[in-house]
Amino acid sequence: MYPSDLKYDKEHEWVRVDGDIAVIGITHFAQDQLGEVVYVDLPSEGDSVVAGETFGEIESVKSVSELYSPVNGEIVKVNDALGDAPETVNEDPYGEGWMIEVKLADAAELDAMLSAEEYEAFVTEEA
Repeated sequence: MYPSDLKYDKEHEWVRVDGDIAVIGITHFAQDQLGEVVYVDLPSEGDSVVAGETFGEIESVKSVSELYSPVNGEIVKVNDALGDAPETVNEDPYGEGWMIEVKLADAAELDAMLSAEEYEAFVTEEA
């Protein structure tokens, strides 16, 4: 359920690293808790993100939740397709439902993130 090639944080975001680029989205657990996603508010390319701080919002039929960056860096790409199809976050949270790509300020930050097994244990405790 949680791809082993990703890193996870306790705010329910995931990171896929490709060189010095981090692709960020929300986990299956997070989208499942939210329910049907109807709107995603994302920042712009060129904006900076700070680990632990918000970079946007996600709205479902149940609630509005903040999106938190798990890393520091500069946004180099935004998944604009989510504006027209926010339900993609529910349908494919680890693929087409990604949110932003960030040029990492410090790849060592990833060492503090959770593995798939650690994240699964965390959400099992939380449920």
